[in-house]
Amino acid sequence: MDDDVQLLDTTLRDGEQAPGVSLSPEQKAEIARHLDRAGVSVIEAGSACTGPGEQRTIDRVTDLDLDAVVTSFARGVRHDVDLALDVDVDGVNLVVPASDRHVEEKVGTTKAGVLETTVDLVEYATDHDLWVEVIGEDGSRADLDFLEDLMVASMDAGADRFAFADTVGHASPDYAFEAVSRLVEHGPVSTHTHDDLGLAVTNALASIAAGADLVHATVNGIGERAGNVALEEVAIALWHAYDVETVDTEQLYRLSSLVADATGVVLPPNKAVSGDNAFAHESGIHTDGTLKDERMYEPYPPEAVGRERRLVLGKHAGRAGVKAALAEHDVTVTDEDLATVVSRVKEMGERGRRVTDTDLLAITEDVTGRDRERNVELLDLTTASGNGTPAASVRLRVNDVEQVASGTGSGPVDAAMKAVREALGSVEFRLDEYHVDAITGGTDAVVTVDVTLRVGDRTASVTASDVDITRASVEAIVDGLDRLLPTEGDRNELPADD
Repeated sequence: MDDDVQLLDTTLRDGEQAPGVSLSPEQKAEIARHLDRAGVSVIEAGSACTGPGEQRTIDRVTDLDLDAVVTSFARGVRHDVDLALDVDVDGVNLVVPASDRHVEEKVGTTKAGVLETTVDLVEYATDHDLWVEVIGEDGSRADLDFLEDLMVASMDAGADRFAFADTVGHASPDYAFEAVSRLVEHGPVSTHTHDDLGLAVTNALASIAAGADLVHATVNGIGERAGNVALEEVAIALWHAYDVETVDTEQLYRLSSLVADATGVVLPPNKAVSGDNAFAHESGIHTDGTLKDERMYEPYPPEAVGRERRLVLGKHAGRAGVKAALAEHDVTVTDEDLATVVSRVKEMGERGRRVTDTDLLAITEDVTGRDRERNVELLDLTTASGNGTPAASVRLRVNDVEQVASGTGSGPVDAAMKAVREALGSVEFRLDEYHVDAITGGTDAVVTVDVTLRVGDRTASVTASDVDITRASVEAIVDGLDRLLPTEGDRNELPADD
């Protein structure tokens, strides 16, 4: 396999074509900055032909002065190339029909007509100093002889490369390998795969094995229908399995989280690289093995993609996992009490409950008979939204001292969070994870809020439920802080948040 493989990210164009996804200019600029920071070679910033709004958005990206080549998607017409020039991109991804279905039924032309138009457009674009990639749309259903003719004509006209496009996720790995093997005889080849058969990563790797050296991908695999190949999955597969470095892998989780937040497309917990469970261990056997050797049940360390390992407690928990989880909170128990705590944790897990850090500590205090005074307690919460700026005020008891503060934000939860931060003064905490689920139906649905908080290098996971999402959120946050913050005598030693 070629060890010089690069990535073209099309999250801002093909990824945004996923139903319900619409990125603001600010969001696209932020994603582009993170892609560039990770070392992505080419960023397709959008389609200038979409309209003035998209043109302004692409302008935002080109103004960032990125190291990556920034391109615009262009249809097979000169006007699209002109629009790309207007937004000052470095190049164009020029799409022309390749399959009979697209040539005859979609565009209403002939193969000879496609060749003539492609040559004209490539020469026009290169005459204007644009980097040019020609994409043979629906290439996996095209006649391979014609696909070769199309590539030869493109390269002869001055194109920089040609893309094998599995536009509808139709290809098998064997076919992708065969097609790319023939195309690479004529110049540099890119591969563009979709996941309709669940083969996007496999087809991308098959294309690379055949000689492709640029992979089109989207962060988290978002895109039309079943989506595109996931950038983070291709990058980590090449890095781990083939020792091929495409990007800074330590940036992958941050990038994945950024795109998930911006698009509102929730990541499945079992998703490779960035899913919640990717580095989580609950089984007693697996937890015990992981504590003895961190690599026992993982193909690569979580730090490689910017993540941390999690030991999760539930019905499959064992003594080693529970003991390790207690140790994270500086709690030790006797062997007899540990056995009882493990049994109680298993019982809670068998009822379908997620056992959070707060649950574990409460169980342990009950089993050992230890009393503890709360460090942080919510005394009162008031919120207001309506047509104005959302606002919230909180009254907390922090180490026996009442603190009152208020805040405004983009919504009542955000406002309440800022009020809590204000009430805590110099104490810094970070919200690592925040999930909301409705657990009953109807307009009076009870919601459950799961949060993971960090103070310094310590974390706590907490769950709270209420009919009011803001109250549930604040209670979860306060309960987590109650477990993480030291008593008044230790406040000065509290590590600052990074």
